[in-house]
Amino acid sequence: MHKVWLNCSAATMTPGSDWGEIADAAIVARDGRITWVGERAELGDTGDAEVIDLGGRWVTPGLIDCHTHLVYGGTRAREFEMRLQGAGYEEIARAGGGIVSTVRDTRAADEHALLAGATERARELLAEGVTVLEVKSGYGLDEETELRMLRVARQLGDVLPVTVSTTCLAAHALPPEYKDQPDAYIDEVCRPVVARAADLGLADAVDGFCERIAFDRHQIARVFDTAREHGLPVRLHAEQLSDQGGTEMAASYGALSMDHLEYVSEAGVRAMAAAGSVAVIMPGAFYTLRETQLPPVQMFRDHAVPMAVATDANPGSSPARSLLLMLNMVCTLFRMTPAEAFAGVTREAARALGLQGEYGTLATGCHADLAVWDFDHPAELAYWIKAPPPVAVYRHGGLVRDVAGQ
Repeated sequence: MHKVWLNCSAATMTPGSDWGEIADAAIVARDGRITWVGERAELGDTGDAEVIDLGGRWVTPGLIDCHTHLVYGGTRAREFEMRLQGAGYEEIARAGGGIVSTVRDTRAADEHALLAGATERARELLAEGVTVLEVKSGYGLDEETELRMLRVARQLGDVLPVTVSTTCLAAHALPPEYKDQPDAYIDEVCRPVVARAADLGLADAVDGFCERIAFDRHQIARVFDTAREHGLPVRLHAEQLSDQGGTEMAASYGALSMDHLEYVSEAGVRAMAAAGSVAVIMPGAFYTLRETQLPPVQMFRDHAVPMAVATDANPGSSPARSLLLMLNMVCTLFRMTPAEAFAGVTREAARALGLQGEYGTLATGCHADLAVWDFDHPAELAYWIKAPPPVAVYRHGGLVRDVAGQ
C-alpha cells in the first residue's frame, strides 16, 4: 500500500539537528516503510497513493519505551508507605520486600493473569503514542516463571498494535531458595534460563542488575558470556545505588545500553563512549526512591554518549505508566533539553534496543511509525507536566489510533 501524509510539520529526529524540522512536510510510505521524507514542494505528483491530510498538525516518530518491567503479579503499595516513613531501597530489599516480594506474586500468577495485567499497563503507554516497547522478565527467578514472563511479553505484540523487544533479566535478584548462594543461582541463570530463552526465541537481549543488593560484575559477566555464546546482545542495570564497576564490565561486552547510572564514574562514561553504549535515563525511579545523586548528564554530553529516556515501569521503584510524564521529569530534574529528551524516546531509545535505522526517526527505510500531535512545537511534549496524547498514531503505516482516540 502506497501512502502519503501531507499538510503537516515534521520533527524527523534524524541526527545532526535538534528536531530535524520540516515546516511543510510530506512523508511517503510503501508496504509499511518510509520511502521519502521532505518538503511538500519537492514531492511532485502523488500518483495513485492514498493521501492523508494531517490538518496542519505536527508529526513525529512513534515513541519508544526502551526499559520496562510490565509483566508481573501484585503491587508494592505497602513499600511506598515504608519509604515515606524513611525506609531505603536496600533496607526494604533486605527485609524481604522489593523485587523478591513481586517474585512471590508473579510465580503465583498464571500466564492468562500476567497477560491481562501487562496488556492493561501497555495500553496506557500506547495511548501516548508508543509504538515500540521493551519488556523484561526478572520477577520469576526460576526457569519456569522467567520463560512464562517472556512468553507473555511476546504475546503483547500479538494482542496489541506494538512492536515488542524482549529482554531476559533472570539475574535481577537472588531468589529465597538460593539465599547466600549467589554463584549457584548464577549457574541456573546461565543454564538453563538464558540458554533456553535463547533457544526458544523468547529473548532479544540479556540484562542483569549489578549492585550490592543483587550481583557483582564478575557474576554478571558469566551471564553475559552465556548471552554471547547464544548471539544475544546485552544491557545492564548499572550504578543505580553505588558504583560497582559494572559499566566498564558491560562496555567490554559492547553492551547496547547501561541504565540508571546515577553513580557512574567518568571512567565508566568513557568506557560507554568507546563501546557506543547508550545511557538510559529513568527519572521515575530517581523520583520514587527520593534519590539525591543526579545522573551525570553533562558528562554524557561531554563524552558524546547518547541518552535515552524510559519509564522503568515496574511495581516497586518506578510505578510509572506515562512516557510523556518522563519527558517533563528529565528536563525538570536533570536539565536535559526538550530536544534531548524527545530524542531519548525516539532515536536514542531505538539505538538502546539495537533498532536504529528501523525505528525512532522519520527517514527512508524506517518503519512508518508516526505520531500526530496538536501543538505549536514539539518542545511542548516536555513542557507540559504530562502532555496531551497524540491525536492519531500509525504503526507500520496503518492507522491504530485516530483523532477520536479510538
